[in-house]
Amino acid sequence: MGRSADLPRGLVEKYRAGPGGWPDDTGCPMLHVDMDAFYASVEIRERPELADRPVVVGGVGVRGVVSSANYIAREYGVRSAMPTGQARRLCPTAVFLPPTFPLYQEVSAGVLAIFREITPLVEPLSLDEAFLDVSGALRRLRTTPAGIGALVRRRVRAEHGIVCSVGVGPTKFVAKLASGLAKPDGMLVVPRSEVLAFLHPLPVSALWGVGKKTAEKLRDVGLERVSDVAATPLPRLRRMVGVAMADHLHALSHGHDDRAVVPESAEKSIGAEETFETDHFDRELLRRELLRLAERTAASLRARGLRGRTVAIKVRYSDFTTISRSRTLPVATDVTQEIFRTAAQLLAEQAPPGAVRLIGVRVEQLGADGTEQLALDAPEQGWREADQAADKARLKFGSAAIRPAALLGKAPDRSGATEPRPPRG
Repeated sequence: MGRSADLPRGLVEKYRAGPGGWPDDTGCPMLHVDMDAFYASVEIRERPELADRPVVVGGVGVRGVVSSANYIAREYGVRSAMPTGQARRLCPTAVFLPPTFPLYQEVSAGVLAIFREITPLVEPLSLDEAFLDVSGALRRLRTTPAGIGALVRRRVRAEHGIVCSVGVGPTKFVAKLASGLAKPDGMLVVPRSEVLAFLHPLPVSALWGVGKKTAEKLRDVGLERVSDVAATPLPRLRRMVGVAMADHLHALSHGHDDRAVVPESAEKSIGAEETFETDHFDRELLRRELLRLAERTAASLRARGLRGRTVAIKVRYSDFTTISRSRTLPVATDVTQEIFRTAAQLLAEQAPPGAVRLIGVRVEQLGADGTEQLALDAPEQGWREADQAADKARLKFGSAAIRPAALLGKAPDRSGATEPRPPRG
């Protein structure tokens, strides 16, 4: 939850860290670090002349969506996930830029490297935010949790030219709330002894898992603040929102959150998808787009040292009907042509004709890239070696250095790529 007019006066300033120090951070090993307007900040770092102008990053076409907006643009009401057309109406003087994901991934990797120098207990949530458990680093660094938070903020600014906000607290839930309220370019420290004093004045929408509908349901019965949820008997709360949600909200409203920082979690799938600016019936065009997406997906698999056994496609039609179809291969793969061939077969055999708005490719059932299993009906050799040679060329000369011949023509207009996942340690 970010800054809000719905907050009690003085709540944020009570816990804000400043030049003179910060509240007691004893027993507060959880940090949540969030880059401020990450995509926009990185773009402005590359174009300093935009520093005093409203900047919006996202799909720039008619179906585009805002991915990030700097704080000048936000003063006009521009927000993430807003249609680009609406953002243009709200702020016609803004500079609209398409996302540069390779650059964001590079900066994200550098920021995560800073975190991992401090503690091995880093849990990335996306390219621009992560949890850190710094309990084991306090003695080595001879400082406190908030001292580490201040160190992180200095290093991110000095080494990467962007700013971040930090929340420090005894639990992940409190730390994440604190970082949101610290924005932009701030740090909030919530002492262990004041968790309830911090939580209870907040609106019910601050509770993790409470979306718009749940918040409306709670407000309809008079539960406006976290303190109201905490004061509601658990049996009554269960009747309102169900047993699982009630138990979850009851625990959070009393300051209980025993989730640990999980530094590694196995990726379940890797893929890519595109939304077209105009709907397409042409199956040959869709096949070429599948090849483009298969190439990106396979390159991501190889970069992570992974292979997958199941290839899936996603097709969304003009009426927003969406289908997913998949096929499991006898042998796991990271080869572009094998992924494309399977995806193209799924499109031809299992996707009905119609105007297509979005198409995607995904590889599932992932495992580490190890010794290649031989199969009697294995496809012809050489494609894997070709992919590896292409990877080396792209690394040296750029992503457009080598492409399949079928992709040399003009690509269809697209609204933008799916956001990549954070790099892993």
